[in-house]
Amino acid sequence: MSEQQHTTVATGTPAFRIDPTLHQILYKPAARPTLEPAPEPEALPEPPYPIHPDPQPMTKKEYQRLNAFRTWKTWGSPYFKSLWHRGELRPIIPYLFTEWKCNLDCHYCWSYNNKVKGMSEETAKRSIDWLHSIGSRVLALMGGEPLLRPKLIHKVVYYSAKKDIFVYLPTNGRLMKPDVIDRLGDAGLATVNLAVDSVKERKELPKAFEPIRSYFEYLVKRQHYYGYTVMFNINICRTNLDDVKELTEIAHDAGIATDYHINESPMTEQDHFKHLSENSTYLTPEDWPKVDDLLDYLDAKRHNEGYKMVNQSKHMQDMKQLMRGAVPPWKCRAGQNSLIIRTDGTLAPCFPMYSATHDWGTIENPKFDVEQLDAMKTECSKHCLSTCNYILAYCYDTKRVLKWIAKQAMHGFRGPTDTIQ
Repeated sequence: MSEQQHTTVATGTPAFRIDPTLHQILYKPAARPTLEPAPEPEALPEPPYPIHPDPQPMTKKEYQRLNAFRTWKTWGSPYFKSLWHRGELRPIIPYLFTEWKCNLDCHYCWSYNNKVKGMSEETAKRSIDWLHSIGSRVLALMGGEPLLRPKLIHKVVYYSAKKDIFVYLPTNGRLMKPDVIDRLGDAGLATVNLAVDSVKERKELPKAFEPIRSYFEYLVKRQHYYGYTVMFNINICRTNLDDVKELTEIAHDAGIATDYHINESPMTEQDHFKHLSENSTYLTPEDWPKVDDLLDYLDAKRHNEGYKMVNQSKHMQDMKQLMRGAVPPWKCRAGQNSLIIRTDGTLAPCFPMYSATHDWGTIENPKFDVEQLDAMKTECSKHCLSTCNYILAYCYDTKRVLKWIAKQAMHGFRGPTDTIQ
């Protein structure tokens, strides 16, 4: 965040970082569209449990083979098909917001509102069917906290996995009890993205490791029984720089990957967000050198010691510019190869646009317009560095992808050795 941006946020006006003209376009008074009811509403099927009564741990080779094959079917093949069908909506990473509620109150986070009703089973099923019909084979479950309704998530995972869809679950882990882990693993969950920002719990950073340590240990242990992978998702704030290093070591010791973000104030207006002013987690200019050093430290861990990290080196370097309000140009694919489905079944191109009233359509009736998106991104991409969308944009250079595949082939496809650089 630039010095000017920090000042305006601290005084409470404006409550967003994008250009005011773009804000007016995205927040027109007209209401969002309404999802048309299905002629014959259907609920998600009830998952049998256990499907695998006595799962046995896989060997390392079996585990790697399973994930390499699943990655090709759900990420690789749809990616190359999307290149062939460039003019069509082909979401490689769609995000299904089953909740907009949360059980925690992280002071930097505006991505929840406990007054909003969660997604219905009918909308969830229709969303999965629609995404499958347009060639998508990945589903990221989002919130809020998705595990507020573990029975719904169990049904979503089971129904999606039966369609050969890679299900990705971000969670703060507080509700991921052993029984929940076993049920989701048994149903075919592919990845758990565990959001932790500190080692010990604090009021402003309640997504902490200590309260979920026993759940984490069970989660890591059971991944070789069910085949899912685990990673840490860490948000770099002004108050947790030492925690980031410690959490990185915990992840490394457990053999899992890490994913990093730079803390940001809301890009667009969020009327429900109550921690905008005087927020201790936001980065200030005096923090920039320390964060620069931290990003260099993490990148060195990856290159020199083989730590598993999702972020590319360039992404790490560009984070430094994001703090300073000067993000280098990048070709965001939101609304083309990624999208979000809100709890009511309406669509938006990306997380920051969740609260926008602009009409991008609904599931089964998308209205993404590439010209409108490109015009919007000339402004909003200056203020955003979404990890998933950044990597997705970087991948839409076929030479990079082919070079990375060749590197994996040299290692016998034993699981990714690094991200696409």
